Amino acid sequence: MNVQEIMTTQVVCISDQANLKDAHALMNSRNVRHLPVISEQDSRLVGILTHKKMVSIVMSLVTKYGSDALDRKERAQTVASIMDTDHQHLTVDEPLSIVVEYFIDNKLGCLPVIDDAGNVKGIVTSSDFVKLCAKLLKHSKE
Repeated sequence: MNVQEIMTTQVVCISDQANLKDAHALMNSRNVRHLPVISEQDSRLVGILTHKKMVSIVMSLVTKYGSDALDRKERAQTVASIMDTDHQHLTVDEPLSIVVEYFIDNKLGCLPVIDDAGNVKGIVTSSDFVKLCAKLLKHSKE
């Protein structure tokens, strides 16, 4: 099996020029915990913003400036300034046996899937592996 067989293809991405408020709203409205960040210039993957990182930054802003200033501070913080740029990515033909070990060894929640040009084609999350496990367990009982 390879990545293409389990990845989510309807990926919710965000521009590197969006602000933290936009990211916060997007994660809430689309019910996602990982946002691949794409370049506003050429739509290539440039980073990842996780819910965990976003919450950490929001809590830091509240602690430093107070809750009354949160909205203003979130609007002033660009996604480019807070995204993780040191991220791994996959290609659609990556074998799942390799990917699952990488998830386990690095305690990752997601890995974006890109094409040769760096465009996002999908995302693999830990939830995708749980769904695969459930499917395999169900088939093993039949």
